[in-house]
Amino acid sequence: MSNNSENQCILVVDDEPDVLQLVSSNLKSAGFDVIKAGDGVSALAQARDTLPSLIVLDLMLPEMSGLEVCRVLKKEPSTNQIPIIMLTGKAEVADRIVGLELGADDYLTKPFSPRELVLRVKSVLRRGNETPEIAERITLGRIKIDRVRYEITVDGKPVDFTRTEFKLLTLLIERRGRVQSRDTLLHDVWGYESDTRTVDTHIRRLREKLGESADYIETIRGFGYRVSEPVAR
Repeated sequence: MSNNSENQCILVVDDEPDVLQLVSSNLKSAGFDVIKAGDGVSALAQARDTLPSLIVLDLMLPEMSGLEVCRVLKKEPSTNQIPIIMLTGKAEVADRIVGLELGADDYLTKPFSPRELVLRVKSVLRRGNETPEIAERITLGRIKIDRVRYEITVDGKPVDFTRTEFKLLTLLIERRGRVQSRDTLLHDVWGYESDTRTVDTHIRRLREKLGESADYIETIRGFGYRVSEPVAR
């Protein structure tokens, strides 16, 4: 897939017409194709029918909440790899964390800068478009990463990861033995400054998916994280 915005379709979901129009017009100006939905039920149908490149999803929606839309999309094989950027209100901290835990890639708090939104969209899409120059497999104990097939297995069994989780785990394993601060991870994985709780939430999801292999990821209190080589038994 190309890094250009040309031919990439973004689904924008918001029940506020002004916000829907503002976001859509800025994404169109950046070269994206845009489809719109004003409620959760329509958003789910649009996502299933069109399989957009990315979804900008407001959490407070009629008919079906944005969190429920996210939960359903991340469970379905045909849609679980579609990246999602959530739009949240300032008071929706708990919902924001739940959204990240469900598999959303990023969030913006209202009111937000349309230019910032476009930058976030491009950054999230860029993560999924990065392709290694040569075939490469990375191994850490029982974890194996195939960067060409975009696949992670644990004990030989495939595990589903979002684009952001894939990049985060790959980066940590590539830098094994070296402590990575939360700010460094934000810069190198997300590509911009954000709330460091975003990193913590994604690390928590990684550990849940890795099962017993989660012990390879160490928390360095007050600083960040480090992946260490497994201890021979």
